[in-house]
Amino acid sequence: MYVKVVVTPGAKRESVTPTGDAKLAVAVKEPAAQNLANRRVVEVVAIHFGVPASRVRIISGHHSRSKMLSVDVPPTKT
Repeated sequence: MYVKVVVTPGAKRESVTPTGDAKLAVAVKEPAAQNLANRRVVEVVAIHFGVPASRVRIISGHHSRSKMLSVDVPPTKT
C-alpha cells in the first residue's frame, strides 16, 4: 500500500493524523538533520499500521516534508 505523508519535524509531541484516503500528517520530535526525522517517520508509521519498521520504505521525498511511503501490510484472512 502507498501512503502520502506530510511531516512536521521538531514537534513537541509525536502524532499521526489521517487526513484522507491514504494520506497522513505525521509529527516527530527529531530534527530534519542527518536523516533523523526520516528514520523516526518510518518507525511511527510502522507502529500506526502495526507492522515492523522493515516493512515501511520511503519511496520519494527524502529531502522534502511531503513523502510517499510504501507500507507492506500483510493480507487479512477472510
